[in-house]
Amino acid sequence: MKRLTELDGMRGIAAVVVVLFHTSLVAQPYLETHTVGDVWWWIADSPLKILTAGPEAVLIFFVLSGLVVALPAFRKGFRWLKYYPSRVLRLYIPSVAALMFAALLIIFIPRHASAVTPGMWTSTTNARSVPLLTFLADTSLMKVGNGVDNVLWSLRWEVFFSLLLPLFVFLAVKVRRFWVIAIGLCIIVSGTGDTTHVDPRLYLPVFFIGTLMALHLGEIQEWSRQRGRTFWISTLVVSLFFLIASHIFLFAIPSASVGGHILNALVGAGAAGSILCAIGFPAIRNTLRRRVPQFLGRISFSLYLVHVPIIATLAYFLGEQMWWLVALIGIPLSVGVAVLFFRFVEGPSQRLARFVGGKLAALRTPATTDEPEHVVRPKHPENRPASSGISTESRTTR
Repeated sequence: MKRLTELDGMRGIAAVVVVLFHTSLVAQPYLETHTVGDVWWWIADSPLKILTAGPEAVLIFFVLSGLVVALPAFRKGFRWLKYYPSRVLRLYIPSVAALMFAALLIIFIPRHASAVTPGMWTSTTNARSVPLLTFLADTSLMKVGNGVDNVLWSLRWEVFFSLLLPLFVFLAVKVRRFWVIAIGLCIIVSGTGDTTHVDPRLYLPVFFIGTLMALHLGEIQEWSRQRGRTFWISTLVVSLFFLIASHIFLFAIPSASVGGHILNALVGAGAAGSILCAIGFPAIRNTLRRRVPQFLGRISFSLYLVHVPIIATLAYFLGEQMWWLVALIGIPLSVGVAVLFFRFVEGPSQRLARFVGGKLAALRTPATTDEPEHVVRPKHPENRPASSGISTESRTTR
């Protein structure tokens, strides 16, 4: 089955945006003067924000996970007994290993409070010690707030989605005739959630958008082939604008206002539109299939997991005032460590997940099924993903 490699490239680009976002937060105290037109304004509130739109890139990850993880569940022969252990191993082994890596950095490279700016990102979201009970709680991926490796907040939602996948599949099939309307409702509901990383309204509907796209992937691909270049350029520009509109208009529309919720809703639409462009816009699709995006996509989960411990450690070690050196060293070092992390942790965890899932699935006889009774398969051929869908072995990120 042909793999949608462009989505790997999309994931890789999104991971780099997250890295740039966290690196920029180290520099914020020295670039922000609260004046329109200063360096920080260009980074955070102008259209250039698309390069450091970290939280928005995470929503792209969530739509991708909804698509990639759910897609095999709509195919004949999918085995839930294989899915669950495989998915859990894929998520937990790299995450716990990243926590251990982060803890070792904290233990062996002291973090002095005087080296960073009080009240800013480095000091408020990155731990300076590793209490054992806190570390053990972090390994569950269920704790709100992960100071040892703070990107793990998103893994909490990946776990929730993964465990609830039968429900997402069931609901997607139930609303399959009204799936475009359902996506619109998901966008609206997501816009009503807050951005404190604890509101399921903000994140779970975004996963469901991906699930709906997975069910209708064949239709999306066929529809995309009928669209022209002007349409795709317009869709790409609008989607990217939606991703960062809440930042551009923050000066006039507070995030807690009704207008702010509308702008937040646009982020989900922008994430879905960006992935639609990756699937259907030939110029973007071919770009994402090139060597560099594919390399970044291959290590994207590893890069996501290890970059914050590295950047935070450098900020404490060098001093936050040396933010430019933190960026100069931290970004390429994060990529290098991610390559090693993928080679020795993530890659082996994927192979182990496939092995364990296959062994457990083999325990069931061919005449039985481990599919939950409430999961209904799509009965109409037009609702089945095309044969050019994503491989069931596609890597997922968070």
